[in-house]
Amino acid sequence: MKRKSFIGLALAATILAGPITGAQTAYAKGEWPIFNNHTTNGQALQLDPQRGVLTLAPLLEKVTPAVVNIRVKSKVKRPKMQFGGNGMDDEFLKRFFGDRANPFQNLPNRKKGNSDSEDDTQIVQAAGSGVIINAAKGYILTNNHVIDKADKITVILKDRRQAEAEVVGADPKTDIALLKIKLDGLTDVPLANSSNVKVGDYVIAIGNAFGIGQTVTSGIVSALGRSTFSRDQYQNYIQTDAAINQGNSGGALLNSKGELIGINAAIMSRSGGSNGIGFAVPTNMITKIMDQLIAYGEVHRGRIGVLIQNISPELQEAMKLPTRDGALISQVVADSPAEKAGLKVGDIIVGFNGETILDADDIRNAVGEVERDHRYKLDYLRNGKHRSTRIKVEAAPDDAKVKTSDPASAMDVDPAHFDALGGATFTDIPADLNPRGGNKGVLVENVKRGSDAWEAGLQKGDIVRSINNIEINSLSDFKREIAKKKGAIFLSVQRGRNQVFIAIK
Repeated sequence: MKRKSFIGLALAATILAGPITGAQTAYAKGEWPIFNNHTTNGQALQLDPQRGVLTLAPLLEKVTPAVVNIRVKSKVKRPKMQFGGNGMDDEFLKRFFGDRANPFQNLPNRKKGNSDSEDDTQIVQAAGSGVIINAAKGYILTNNHVIDKADKITVILKDRRQAEAEVVGADPKTDIALLKIKLDGLTDVPLANSSNVKVGDYVIAIGNAFGIGQTVTSGIVSALGRSTFSRDQYQNYIQTDAAINQGNSGGALLNSKGELIGINAAIMSRSGGSNGIGFAVPTNMITKIMDQLIAYGEVHRGRIGVLIQNISPELQEAMKLPTRDGALISQVVADSPAEKAGLKVGDIIVGFNGETILDADDIRNAVGEVERDHRYKLDYLRNGKHRSTRIKVEAAPDDAKVKTSDPASAMDVDPAHFDALGGATFTDIPADLNPRGGNKGVLVENVKRGSDAWEAGLQKGDIVRSINNIEINSLSDFKREIAKKKGAIFLSVQRGRNQVFIAIK
């Protein structure tokens, strides 16, 4: 497994997992042309003997018919006019226009008492891309954000044929959607094993850039394992410098054999145009959810019941860890599979279901690829010693209920480090506070804005529960342990319902 690289901080969150029993039957039957190494497409650049030039044309002639343009129509509410009612003759307008003709009088009026009237809505159109991955069944992969809330989806082929598409299923957390059309003579593209992709591989991006029609660009794989600041997403992006622009979303990222390695999903740009940093959802992630989308129209996720964070250099020093690889458990949910499996706060997950875990995103994605209601091998470190257990992936609580009942669940709990406690004041926990987890510990009473502690991310209301795994009962305990400080130490801090480790040098 390749070392991960990041754009944003990996965030601690309750692990949500993936497929349920019976959902992978299509993949098991070999209906997806993946991992079979039977592709007949040649290498990308070939010499045209008649013209004497290197060209991609022979490869593109085979694969471009599998990349489609997607036109979406949606009905949205029209922005409300700030002024005027029936007749647009209110006092405010009279001050500006007097007895002259009201310039707004010919605009359509809103119908009173009917917020959903035709006058309140307008039709908007958008363009995107898609990739045919099963010609026989008419299945097309695209991004969820391309077709989200669409009233009509039209697929336009390279040969200019058109068909209205139905949504088979969509998964916002991976930004993948599966469409279906009914047309004969379709061409599909084989799926590659994206775990074999390496930085520096030659790639080709095909999509409906800016809605002007099918466009081909090329480049290399710039990085692997990219993730962004979106804390509720499952991400393991392939980064490429092949030009990807608006409208390319849902299009193909191909290797030099013409095999699909990813679905183009996002760009990093302030202008909206290509800056040479584009991201694609890898095929290995996509194939884990396609069968569920076909079976259920959505992905049914589960959890193992831990909050996790990445290991900073300060935490590595304070905990005397030989490596920063792994996902650090900062909290174990009561009565969860993790608690039943014997996992504890401070354990470091280093493997799951045969996959190496290098960071918080790895365990999140790995759990997201397995069937819930099954047990899987989990490897972890405790006090430097390697251990293994079997853990069950159980059904997750409804996402909406989690957001409603747990406002702290959206909190960024992958902390910045800080160099000193200067600027923060601590006190015993007031008797009337009654915090979650009890009254043992010390309360961060205040953090001075601009201080070292503030810059580091320490917040007013945090509760320090332990120092170097030594439980803190009161302010006197806290002062005593801080006085022993030699080199880096680590605190266990409770913030709302979440718990996080913070290292101090």
